[in-house]
Amino acid sequence: MRVVALVSGGGTNLQAVLDAVEDGSLKNVEVLAVGADIPGTGGVDRGVDAGAEGFVVSPKDFETRAEWDEALALTVAQYEPDVVLSSGFMRILGAPFLERFAGRTLNTHPALLPSFPGAHGVRDALAYGVKVTGCTVHWVDAGVDTGPIIAQRAVEVVEGEGEAQLHERIKFAERELLVQTLSRLAAGEIPYPA
Repeated sequence: MRVVALVSGGGTNLQAVLDAVEDGSLKNVEVLAVGADIPGTGGVDRGVDAGAEGFVVSPKDFETRAEWDEALALTVAQYEPDVVLSSGFMRILGAPFLERFAGRTLNTHPALLPSFPGAHGVRDALAYGVKVTGCTVHWVDAGVDTGPIIAQRAVEVVEGEGEAQLHERIKFAERELLVQTLSRLAAGEIPYPA
């Protein structure tokens, strides 16, 4: 299964995937390229260090959002991926991208969707007072964290725990769930959405 990953930051989720590919626990998966929306991301560096190609398609280089989306889609398409992995990619993918990669773009989210979508899932869950939160792997659609859910894992909230501590525990679960999901997808155990 050919994968292109999109990142905006350090790429710790991506590193879990790269490590699993390297140690053979994630079979039949190849990360071909890692792209970012801003230069200098650790995620792209992690990918390049693991043998993937790296690229940056910055919105600042385009007049409109649609032009950026189209450029990102064209860049990703060059690698002919089976799956695009949004791995801490902090941009909403627009119509030009989703039309090309509909039903083939995965995202991880640090909450049990459909609860607490958006950029602050952990903070929002804590503010609401939940006793259990977690992480979700889902297909990307035109909404914000609204695509079909593939897999979830619960994480119990510890009394008195802060957002940073909880987020780290969720990230640990998220990494495991992402690798398991990619493994199942590569093995044909998970259908692509219609």
